[in-house]
Amino acid sequence: MGSVVKKKKSFVDVFLNGVERVGNVLPHPALLFGIFAVIVLIFSALFAWTGASAVHPTTDEAINVVNLLSVEGLRRILTEMVKNFTNFAPMGIVVVAMLGIGLAEKSDLIGALIRKLVLAAPKGLLTFVIILAGVISNVASSVGYVLLVPLGGVIFLVAKRHPLVGMAAAFAGVSGGFSANLIIGTIDPLLAGLTEEAAHIVDKTYTVNPVSNYYFMVVSTFMVALVGTWVTEKIVAPRFGEYKGEVSEEETRLDELTSNEKKGLRWVGIISMLFIAIGVWGLVPADGFLRGADGQLLTSPLLKGVVAVLFIWAGTCGVVYGKITGTFKTDKDIMGAMGESAKSLGPYLVLVFFAAQFVAYFNWSNLGLVLAVNGANAINSLNLSVIPLMLMFALFCGMINLVMGSASAKWALLAPIFVPMFMMLGYSPELTQVVYRIGDSATNIISPMMSFFALIIVYFQKYDEKAGIGTIVSTMLPYSMVFLVSWMILLAIWLLTGLPLGPTGGLHYSM
Repeated sequence: MGSVVKKKKSFVDVFLNGVERVGNVLPHPALLFGIFAVIVLIFSALFAWTGASAVHPTTDEAINVVNLLSVEGLRRILTEMVKNFTNFAPMGIVVVAMLGIGLAEKSDLIGALIRKLVLAAPKGLLTFVIILAGVISNVASSVGYVLLVPLGGVIFLVAKRHPLVGMAAAFAGVSGGFSANLIIGTIDPLLAGLTEEAAHIVDKTYTVNPVSNYYFMVVSTFMVALVGTWVTEKIVAPRFGEYKGEVSEEETRLDELTSNEKKGLRWVGIISMLFIAIGVWGLVPADGFLRGADGQLLTSPLLKGVVAVLFIWAGTCGVVYGKITGTFKTDKDIMGAMGESAKSLGPYLVLVFFAAQFVAYFNWSNLGLVLAVNGANAINSLNLSVIPLMLMFALFCGMINLVMGSASAKWALLAPIFVPMFMMLGYSPELTQVVYRIGDSATNIISPMMSFFALIIVYFQKYDEKAGIGTIVSTMLPYSMVFLVSWMILLAIWLLTGLPLGPTGGLHYSM
């Protein structure tokens, strides 16, 4: 009898398994965020005692670390604990969206759509389509985190693949591709406004258009989808192998749709087309009722209220589908479905409570501001040429993203430092902005400071109850590293060829 030869693990497997083991030795994520919060309190006292500070780039005022282990700090901790929890940005989004999605799920509408998708789509394209959909979902703010990430797991489960691999692919598209898109989203005007304000430090007449990075972002969308597919199939999927967990037959059935299910889907299609028609009616005319108060599309309540739209659309489709197929017979069934959906958020709410305190303490202490400003000043002193300078800046932004979660908050801090500095070196504000977006996007998926990180842990725990921070970081680290390297190569090619970044975004600035 021949001996069985064990396949030798690659260096990547050994490294990522080590990251996962170290990460999962850590306490429960909720407790870990609580520990982080206590550490921030201690560090705020230590750094305040040593006089750690930085100079604000626009006001020239000193930014001092605030000691939270003080009488004033204690008062704020006690009086704002509830406020930190209830005002935590993603919580309301998740709860409202899940109530609508819960109706679509409990009516089996999502299950029917997934079965139709899996039966119709070639298996070889599933990963690419999921990642591409994740990138595009960013036009609707945070919907991708709430809807697409868990959907990716279910789609892979139905396709007889490991659900965590599907979730990882979706998360890579939604979060790793946050700044890329085929459509101008809510983040574009937000960043452009901050960039323009920073440019005014040097040139009061300079304007930055929200479409100034559009060409680069379109190319980036397909790069993220292609590279993410490669990482999923070559690195992530082999690590997880075959899914061994218990799965109900209902979750993985691939039988053809019944006549009632087909009828229900037809009505869902009609309702969706009606929603689209109302959207077009309200947006296309110059005086459309769904345009913003200033008459612009980018300030439309449809974009700002996308979670409310998702709730109404998903809830309506779920109720209609459930009534046609017999899943919902009375109003009690409908309310019960929403209640069941809300129950599933219990673990997330526990995590959010501790995560919200940690993020609030970190902001109150000014530790993130001091770290960011001093780090930026260090890069400024290196005197590098354009390509290494921009690559270093992208890497720096990626590192800052690990301690400051909000894309707009980081750019509000960094733009007044780097935009004027690069303008004086002959580089456009649009170029500085796009480099920032590269660094910010690439490390989103491994940053515990990212608002939806706790939710992703809960999603993973549905299929692996032992999953923790280590599981998420080790799974997503290959995406983060490959995205960053690929984006840097794309940026270098762009700089060498001199292509414009968008319709109004060149590479250079002349004083």
